[in-house]
Amino acid sequence: MGMFKKIVVAYDGSDNANRALDVAIDLAKKYDAKLDVVQVVDTSALLGMGLAPVPNDLIQQVYSKAKSDVENAKSKATNQGIKEVDGIVLEGDPASSIVEYSSKSGANLIVTGSRGLSTFKRLLLGSVSTKIAQESRIPVLIVK
Repeated sequence: MGMFKKIVVAYDGSDNANRALDVAIDLAKKYDAKLDVVQVVDTSALLGMGLAPVPNDLIQQVYSKAKSDVENAKSKATNQGIKEVDGIVLEGDPASSIVEYSSKSGANLIVTGSRGLSTFKRLLLGSVSTKIAQESRIPVLIVK
């Protein structure tokens, strides 16, 4: 039996995230693992941009982009032969949400890109991947 039965990949549609997704798909194939593609909508980053209250249609746009990112990533994984793949959109602090989801879902590995989409992420102090690595109790693979 493989070491990794369930792999969580942090995904935001960026180039880095796509590289992380490719690695996660490769590992899921090798270990015959379930793959969860997780994107976190960080509403506090929107607030940090001085948009208070955050316009509802903007939130809807962000959510629909997240859902389509996750669906695209799921299709890619399925097309490459991953039998079990799920797409999840969460809300909150990206790093904490990924770590919390991973521990609740019983994942054995988190795969993340070294940098996400810069526009929102630049507003956040410290990189999401670094924070995931610090907070996680399971192995974290940071793809550069």
